Amino acid sequence: MAHELPARLVVSHDLSVSICAELGYEADDPYAVRALFHTLDQSGTVEWLLSRDMLAQALSERTGHADVHMWPTNDSGRDVVHIVLTSPAGSALLEFPAQGVESFLRETWSAVPPGTESTRFDLDAELAQLLAGS
Repeated sequence: MAHELPARLVVSHDLSVSICAELGYEADDPYAVRALFHTLDQSGTVEWLLSRDMLAQALSERTGHADVHMWPTNDSGRDVVHIVLTSPAGSALLEFPAQGVESFLRETWSAVPPGTESTRFDLDAELAQLLAGS
């Protein structure tokens, strides 16, 4: 399942740019949300993997780890979720409508309810695949 959401790339306190973003979820990878961002010139895309639990937590409180940090805020009467993504090439501050994020998450929870992710995840198969590559 995939949802296109309006997003804003925050360049500075006074400047932000609308970008196309898509959040995707697959029951076969129940812990992850794929975030796909179209470049400003529409010539390519950038993909990040996010934690579904962390994205849900960001609807109500600050959360994050390593190169991904998220938090909710109210911006001029709009509830939004801010996501900061950091890589060796730089960082980006993105803004998503909280209602759109919540709607997307509700769909993922219908597919794989919270707390049941491990029933969709074959740890033995994953370990075998990892070990086969070494």
